[in-house]
Amino acid sequence: LNHSASPDMILEVTKYGNPVLRQKGTPVDKITGEIKQLIADMFETMYATKGIGLAAQQVGRALQLTVLDLRGVTDRPSTLELAGQPADVEQFMPLVLINPQLKPLNEPVAGPEGCLSLPEIYGDVVRPESVEVKALDAKGKPIEFRCGGLLARAVQHEIDHLNGILFIDRMDRKSKNEIREELDLLQAETKATLASAAKK
Repeated sequence: LNHSASPDMILEVTKYGNPVLRQKGTPVDKITGEIKQLIADMFETMYATKGIGLAAQQVGRALQLTVLDLRGVTDRPSTLELAGQPADVEQFMPLVLINPQLKPLNEPVAGPEGCLSLPEIYGDVVRPESVEVKALDAKGKPIEFRCGGLLARAVQHEIDHLNGILFIDRMDRKSKNEIREELDLLQAETKATLASAAKK
């Protein structure tokens, strides 16, 4: 009998206009083989698309699960604290967050964001500069950390996905109006693609 795990797959990234992006994720109550495979596939997909974070909704699954890897990002600094001590962000990656909970620690700051589900669309989003995160890791063990800078922004962006929130929802009206046309176009394209897939 062959019990070798199936090779990791690059999954299709769901695009804006797909209803799954608006679904709140179901908590993951058990780390099953299926969840382990999904985590592996999500990393594979994230690396293939050059992302730094990917939420389950972005591969069509409404679950409280996100993966992140900020290794190699040099232009935007991150900070990390484990048990009150500064820690190395690179060593902490790759990161799996299951059923994460967030607590903002300080004032919101504006910063640029993009999203794999909204290709080529960017805008400034105001978020707390640092946050405290509690979650389970890939093995279902509790983890807790504080982070700032890009890591805090990425974590908040991904946890929003788990709650059906997109970064465009957090833009001010002016920023959102600037991308309105692109958004409408992307949404129409996605709906057309979903409709033709449903007919098959």
